Amino acid sequence: MTQAFTAGQVVCGQPIARVDGPLKVTGKARYAADNQIPGLVYAALVCSTVAGGAIDRVDTGAALLQRDVLAVLIDFAEVKLPFDTRQVSFFGQPVAVVVATTLEAAAHGAERVHVRYSGRPPVTDIDAPHAVTQPGRFIRDYARGDPERALRRASVLSDLQYRIARNNHNPMEMPATIAKWDGLRLTVWDKVQNISSAQQAYAAAFGIPTDDVWLISPFVGGAFGSASLTWPHQLLTAFAARRIRRPVKLVLNRRQMYSGIGYRPASRQRMAIGADQSGRIDAIIHEGRTEAAKYAVYEDGIVRSPQFVYRAPNMRSTYRVVRLDVNLPWFMRGPGAVTGTFALECSMDDLAHRLGMDPIELRMRNEPDVDQTNGQPFSTRRLTECLSQGAATFGWNRRNPTPGITRDGNQLVGMGMAVAAYRTYRSDCAASAKVFADGTAEVKCGTSDMGPGTYTSMTQVAADALGMPLSRVRFALGDSSFPAAPPHSASRTMASVGSAVFMVASTLRDRFIRMAIIDPRSPLHGLRPEDIAVADGRLIFRAGPERGDSYQELLRRRGWSVLDFEQTWKPDDAAYRYSIYAYGAVFAEVSVDPVLPTVRIRRIYGCYDAGKVINPRLAHSQAIGGMVGGIGMALLEGTDLDHRDGRIVNANMSDYLVPVNADIPALDAAFLLAEDTIADPIGVKGLGELVIVAVPAAIANAVFNATGRRVTDLPITVEKLL
Repeated sequence: MTQAFTAGQVVCGQPIARVDGPLKVTGKARYAADNQIPGLVYAALVCSTVAGGAIDRVDTGAALLQRDVLAVLIDFAEVKLPFDTRQVSFFGQPVAVVVATTLEAAAHGAERVHVRYSGRPPVTDIDAPHAVTQPGRFIRDYARGDPERALRRASVLSDLQYRIARNNHNPMEMPATIAKWDGLRLTVWDKVQNISSAQQAYAAAFGIPTDDVWLISPFVGGAFGSASLTWPHQLLTAFAARRIRRPVKLVLNRRQMYSGIGYRPASRQRMAIGADQSGRIDAIIHEGRTEAAKYAVYEDGIVRSPQFVYRAPNMRSTYRVVRLDVNLPWFMRGPGAVTGTFALECSMDDLAHRLGMDPIELRMRNEPDVDQTNGQPFSTRRLTECLSQGAATFGWNRRNPTPGITRDGNQLVGMGMAVAAYRTYRSDCAASAKVFADGTAEVKCGTSDMGPGTYTSMTQVAADALGMPLSRVRFALGDSSFPAAPPHSASRTMASVGSAVFMVASTLRDRFIRMAIIDPRSPLHGLRPEDIAVADGRLIFRAGPERGDSYQELLRRRGWSVLDFEQTWKPDDAAYRYSIYAYGAVFAEVSVDPVLPTVRIRRIYGCYDAGKVINPRLAHSQAIGGMVGGIGMALLEGTDLDHRDGRIVNANMSDYLVPVNADIPALDAAFLLAEDTIADPIGVKGLGELVIVAVPAAIANAVFNATGRRVTDLPITVEKLL
């Protein structure tokens, strides 16, 4: 009897090293500013030194006298910007562009431009009594039951106020743009997370067809949301190139970046949770507000998680934006979710302490059966497994529930935990696939890769779907001429782009199978499609592997050099029928010096329910990166403004503190073996945002366990523990 065929090695689920790793470690990966364009000149921004008022005069004379300076551009009427260029909307707003033949001359020229303003006192403080506070335009107030009455009747109550400082992006790659015009056609080498949207933004800004913009962005050196909007400096680079009639490069310096690419907005929250003596939650009231710009809209979704994570028959949430003379806030890793979760999870820890109950037990007692905001069932929800497995691995049973008791030498030691949830976003996405006569394949999609490993994970998906070795498959991204993709943000890429890659590669594989069974010269002629398997680039009869064909032979016999296909994947209506989220439980241990008092992280562990994990190595890297970002948010990061003029006083890497190697302890993460085929055909959920969401709360709860001090104001600095 002939032995049945066994498929070749499946690479999805394997910890494959980054396929683009060699390019990056050898310096061959070309980022936006690395492109060498003939005739290139350099631009530098002149930015406002007030946060509000009118621009009365721009004196360019001294700058134009500088050697190598070609022009000083002050009239931006030809380009559509999000603010009135005759007025100042925020400190650091671009008011002029200096173009020169050298970077040094452009920077020096910018210093020689003098601007006169008719200033007015700005309002930049979220707590200012005269600041304008408005309901969210997109995030609506929500209520179920009678939470005020239920809260008054609660046996045990936690009612706390929370403050989180503004956090600024600090990626390794600075925002950089090169623009070149060929007649009416624009080519842009840019740092972007949303290629299709950026292409459209350039077209709209200059009134040209979208197809006349070619945007190239194969590598992004960190962004975390900051490159998902096309910012004024990018449009001004293209504007300068058109006016000068030469290619122009503009790279923001670190100080300009703080007012140029958005940030996580400062927030204020009230979280009140009422429960009975058994720990059953009866009421939650969540009131939140975030700072916002006056000239454009951004709302941070801080209220969603408290609405559904725990069972609560009575719940109310309100969201307000405080319109200020500041630059536009924008998405930053775990947008909204990490902010709202900090308040929710610290309040849950406070409630558990008041009840004398283990924090994990409290959470398990309030596990919901459905999403209470809409009555939808969960596609999958294995949060209790994350809690149980995470607690066992972390050694939660060694935690002393009495705060301020556990010591290691002269250090106070504490453990804390928190729960994370993040919605699985799925969007329309197109991809193309080609198999060549030499037995190699290429898959293309106009998505981005800011660090999670998109090149690698998509190559894995494509290789398995095509039935080809990983080494013979190439995935290409970062080009607006490729099939259109959704934003590389909100943890949607694996679900959306991965599904598109899977579908187009599977369809192309099936076309080869059909070619074989109708080809009289093929050994597989006359078989049924379901009788054929594909592995290592060969089509093989499942019941008799001696009968086979190959992609190369099928193309050779037809005289074709390539077979290709393009397809758009569209998510179904599952999001209207199910609550689709990824979940996690994060555990932290800290030590606190009782004299200084400084907080040090000893270890952090996370256990996640994120559906199918395509590449455990990349997923683990994402988790560690999220933990590092969470450490920064919890203990170090905070943007300080001088409210007299709106100046960011710590807009540099010396005074804005981010975690360094000495701040990073033992970090580890695990992922439940799972898949969610309701979410998408490859069974994945979002991951990149999820892994930061619970970290600041877990750290703050560990600090409470160590010291007995409930700090609700981030970052947790020495002053807040005195």
